[in-house]
Amino acid sequence: MANNGIILLVEDNQKILDLNRRMLEKEGLMVLIAKTLEEARERIRIAVPDVAVLDIMLPDGSGLDFLSELREVCGAPVLFLTAKAERADVIAGLTAGGNDYITKPYDIDELRERVVNFLRFARRPPPRVKLGALELDVATSMALLNGKDLSLSPKEFSLLRLFAQNEGSTMSVESVYEQVWKTVLVDDTQAIRSSVSRLRTKLTGSGYTIVSQRNEGYCFEKE
Repeated sequence: MANNGIILLVEDNQKILDLNRRMLEKEGLMVLIAKTLEEARERIRIAVPDVAVLDIMLPDGSGLDFLSELREVCGAPVLFLTAKAERADVIAGLTAGGNDYITKPYDIDELRERVVNFLRFARRPPPRVKLGALELDVATSMALLNGKDLSLSPKEFSLLRLFAQNEGSTMSVESVYEQVWKTVLVDDTQAIRSSVSRLRTKLTGSGYTIVSQRNEGYCFEKE
């Protein structure tokens, strides 16, 4: 059973949106919701999803078109959930790059299992990640520097793992917070600033640092 991951739901039917959101949140997943393509674009600026469940017929365009935009951001598996049930529609969805296709009305248990299955296999990380003298043991949430335990807190390890996966890329404060704290950043940035500062200190001598970029976010890079 999946217990982490970010799911993007793009659906203009509020009842369906709420039903699917509640079902996925019961699985311990973080769910980003959008009723339009414009809202979906905003969501992926905040956080990169692990799986996307897309309607096709939306008020401001087609989910098929949004798929190409999503692919510029990430390679998350995409499951189309739509009332377009003709054979030609299914073929069009899969041809556009969709990984799966479910037509409405649908079985919610089947939807859950398909999403969970994508999470099991789509982003399975290696048990250890090596960055020079740094080594991250994903299975135990332990970070080592030259073989010595850095004694990171769970949040610090999650931060380091996220930064390591995005080495050299600037990540917004909002995106980092949402992916590590699993909630939306409102106003108070003290928690993330304090955690990043402690992690930066513990990385001294590793050859890597976390650069704070004003009005942009953080970038994990070689010193």
